[in-house]
Amino acid sequence: MNETLFFNSVSDYNTSCGAETTHPLVSILDLSKCPPRKWKAGTTVKMNFGVYGIFLKDVVCGDIRYGRDYYDYQEGTMVFVGPGQAWNVEYETSNYQPQGHVLIFHPDLIHGTSLGKIIQDYGFFSYQMNEALHLSEKERQVVLDCFANIEFELRQTIDKHSKKLITSNIELFLNYCDRFYDRQFITRDNVNKGVLERFEVLLNDYFSSDKPQNIGFPSVSYCADELSLSPNYFGDLVKKETGKSAQEYIQQKLIDIAKERIFDVEKSISQVACDLGFKYPQHFTRLFKQKVGMSPNEYRNLN
Repeated sequence: MNETLFFNSVSDYNTSCGAETTHPLVSILDLSKCPPRKWKAGTTVKMNFGVYGIFLKDVVCGDIRYGRDYYDYQEGTMVFVGPGQAWNVEYETSNYQPQGHVLIFHPDLIHGTSLGKIIQDYGFFSYQMNEALHLSEKERQVVLDCFANIEFELRQTIDKHSKKLITSNIELFLNYCDRFYDRQFITRDNVNKGVLERFEVLLNDYFSSDKPQNIGFPSVSYCADELSLSPNYFGDLVKKETGKSAQEYIQQKLIDIAKERIFDVEKSISQVACDLGFKYPQHFTRLFKQKVGMSPNEYRNLN
């Protein structure tokens, strides 16, 4: 059985949970106080979001799929969703009682605020499969305290300070999430190194094939997709582990390969550029000189 839901407003989500809407643009729910969900075991519900959502799940009550794969999802996990995204949630049991907390807010809430200007900097809203945030007990308590502060403001009579205080508390909460993700990148070092090793193999295989001539220079999105990661999470992981952006890492790999191929005097510099995926040789020459400090011809003549 398949169902589709559209959450284009805070009210849409609250209604699906059987909860009252007290503010049109933001809501905090304790899922344990909501009625049990109606779905039968085996139901897959596609959820389309037009709002921002942060879910702190205390009990795994369904398997979340984003795109092709499952979330790395367990008790005490926090997952994020932004406008324009969709989840498939596969429910394993009938009429279950959810446990956890949810913060939902509409993009209109943050327009004209400091948070509205930087919301795109919180890349985790577009993280996807195997990229959820796993909280320690201390971190979980920080999250609950942030939620309590937001909920406190929602219970106050609306005045000229309300929007600023609510959005400021949400921004503080998201800054903590940024810190917790930085911690997770460090504590999951072995997992991250596995991704980097696969990234290296991917690039070696790519440049050893005819893909550069047929597809062109490998993009960050292409590499992320091949590694079953979202571009934002992949980029953040590479940056944390190497100090370089994913784009810089790919470019450096290309330059390393180019340095070897340039010494093949049977091929012109233009042919080397073409083999590496450059449509225009001058673009290759410009990048090579930027990274190496001399032109490809000057580098060749060093031999």
